[in-house]
Amino acid sequence: MDALDFPPSPRGSRAPARETDATLTISDERPTTGLWNDPALPVSVRARALLDAMTEAEKIAQLGSTWPGHEMSGDVAPMQDTFRGAESFEEAIVDGLGHLTRVFGTAPVAPETGRRRLAEYQERVTAANRFGIPAIAHEECLTGLNAWQATVYPTPLAWAATWNPGLVHRMAAAIGSDMAAVGVHQGLAPVVDVVRDYRWGRVEETMGEDPYLVSELGLAYVKGLQSAGVIATLKHFAGYSASRAARNHAPAAIGPRELADMILTPFEKAVVHGRVGSVMNAYNDIDGVPCGANEELLTGLLREKWGFEGTVVSDYWAIAFLASLHHVAADVREAARSALRAGIDVELPHTTGYGRALLDDGVSTALLDRAVLRVLTQKAELGLLDPGWSPGQYTVPADFDSPRNRSIARRLAEESVVLLDNPSGLLPLAGSRSIAVIGPAADDVRCLFGCYSFPNHVLPHHPDAPLGIDAPTVLDALRREFPATEVHHEVGCPVTGDDRSGIAAAVAVAAAADVTVLVVGDRSGMFGGGTSGEGCDVGVLTLPGAQEELVEAVLDAADRVVLVVLSGRPYAIGRHARRADAALQAFFPGEEGAAAIAGVLSGRVNPSGRLPVQIPGDEAGQPGTYLAPPLALKSDGVSNIDPTPAFPFGHGLSYTTFEIDGVSVDEAAVAVDGTITVRARVSNTGERAGTCVPQLYLTDPVASVTRPVRQLIGFTRVDLAAGETRGVEFEVHADMTSFTGADLRRRVEPGELELTVGQSAGDAGVPVQVTLQGDERFVDHTRTMTTHVAVLPD
Repeated sequence: MDALDFPPSPRGSRAPARETDATLTISDERPTTGLWNDPALPVSVRARALLDAMTEAEKIAQLGSTWPGHEMSGDVAPMQDTFRGAESFEEAIVDGLGHLTRVFGTAPVAPETGRRRLAEYQERVTAANRFGIPAIAHEECLTGLNAWQATVYPTPLAWAATWNPGLVHRMAAAIGSDMAAVGVHQGLAPVVDVVRDYRWGRVEETMGEDPYLVSELGLAYVKGLQSAGVIATLKHFAGYSASRAARNHAPAAIGPRELADMILTPFEKAVVHGRVGSVMNAYNDIDGVPCGANEELLTGLLREKWGFEGTVVSDYWAIAFLASLHHVAADVREAARSALRAGIDVELPHTTGYGRALLDDGVSTALLDRAVLRVLTQKAELGLLDPGWSPGQYTVPADFDSPRNRSIARRLAEESVVLLDNPSGLLPLAGSRSIAVIGPAADDVRCLFGCYSFPNHVLPHHPDAPLGIDAPTVLDALRREFPATEVHHEVGCPVTGDDRSGIAAAVAVAAAADVTVLVVGDRSGMFGGGTSGEGCDVGVLTLPGAQEELVEAVLDAADRVVLVVLSGRPYAIGRHARRADAALQAFFPGEEGAAAIAGVLSGRVNPSGRLPVQIPGDEAGQPGTYLAPPLALKSDGVSNIDPTPAFPFGHGLSYTTFEIDGVSVDEAAVAVDGTITVRARVSNTGERAGTCVPQLYLTDPVASVTRPVRQLIGFTRVDLAAGETRGVEFEVHADMTSFTGADLRRRVEPGELELTVGQSAGDAGVPVQVTLQGDERFVDHTRTMTTHVAVLPD
């Protein structure tokens, strides 16, 4: 797997570089030079000068991409039969190339091998065009750099469970530094889709169901990744998570107000405040218009209103899908013209429409130049046009899974575990002579990872390759955590399928043990190859396979049971949690996740995770999240379906207790353009140190359109010693109360509001009233989008 099988040099190109002491050198023949190579000039001047020097064919080449080695990848992207007829590498790089696709994330190659392979490809790209322009190399990085032997961080839904933007920033900066060190320029993350239906397979890739939480964490990721000089890519613009019936790629069942207030705000924030470098279109359509052909979305809103200046890249094969799936174009050529007009600048993962067909069709010079100028500007910003740039200048880090990375992954995992319930005080475990570890997720390392992790995304297509990282299973971690305790294990049943043959043995082991740890949930995969992940949507929110039967049988037989759910979505496990002595939820916590779970069970880790999605109730219909007006919630006499969750958004317990009191506002009335200061005292009323997560919710009792009963507008984490009290101060600008009205304009309305500081969306908390005074005020993307929070001494 370490062999370097490169395509031959294109005919007429410069001689390939030779490798000497692991450094690639350029041949003596020099490319055409000009103002574009002068780092002292503004990037806009350099990019324009290069554009003006290019032929039409050379311009078009900058809008395409190629995926060398894609035949080794297996099904890691939807409908890969689109590769049929793809140009060879040498054909794709004639006159230049926009992007190189997934040199690391296609097959298991060691970091140094991948670095050399990428450098060799870039040498061929620069040799094949007269300006010596390299390609932008991109990789997936949703749970870390998607490469063999690289750290597998928790999945984004687990980041969200930490409610810790600072930690997400640290993780993203670490990911970016690893990518930059080996010559990768762009990462295809973060996913800032807001969950609207838990049945959707890609819930695991999101940061939850609240647009404010998603916005804060998404912005942190963007700033972290880009601090390392790597372009972040917002996904998926827009409405992808609102697909009808939660089916992947399905039309977005969403109105313009819901789109604006629930879906678009995280994108808007990352564009305006994060200056994100790239945006990827969504596969779905909105009201019959596919996002990849939606000029109003990709140009009118994104660029003209929000001021986005980066590149829009297509989701993989989204341009071809305009013809083959959406049927809004007769063929790929027509699809390409439509996408270019709408505002897609680069076609990924390889060129199907943005190639010579555009030249043959006589594409509009203005549209072509618009897209190419954006690509060239980005290349200038990355330093790829600088005279000193060389494909061999990058040095591989000593370790893609470094102690720094593992430390961040460990902290993320520990802070993401949510203690749902502990009514009998069974946890933390102490004095048990024997522990039965039951369930299909207990001894399966891939139950710790999301679908875009390298072990789940690529390695299934390379069954002989080792995992490449040290990642103990939950069973391994429990044996390490409790070395003096007898630990017995039975699978009970597989994650999927109807095989119940192991349930009887699992029940017998559980009945004989002092304590049973029952580990159930998901095994993530792609396109039906898992129970969670892209293309792994579900119709109901019961545990997959025969796991419901296993849980019930163990709960019937065992004396003391801790239910542990390892999953990519929230399942309706409320009735099981009520019967268990304790319940934990972990959302694919990564390579350090098993140790984090074991640490919570032993008490070494005091849990501080909070739910970024509700745990749905037993009979709750879908779709449904906590962000809902009164008639979407429990309404006696209106509907027989009770949507009340088993555990609310923001919920999470600790091994200590917290109290919030002393809530006040500095003024009972403020102007519609003023600031409300909300103060509260947060106390640790228990006997050990812990972390409280005070949450500020807005209620708008009377508005011109229906409003959510509660909506998150601020939060923080407060570390408290036993008995300690600290003050928390929320600075809430009136802009934070704005919403989209019936006329589709965002406004701040005067009137009475209720602000509640609590520990979850379901916590009555301590409400205070405030009145906004003045005339209705309209706001736009320049509005205040963050509530600043200060933690103070008591």
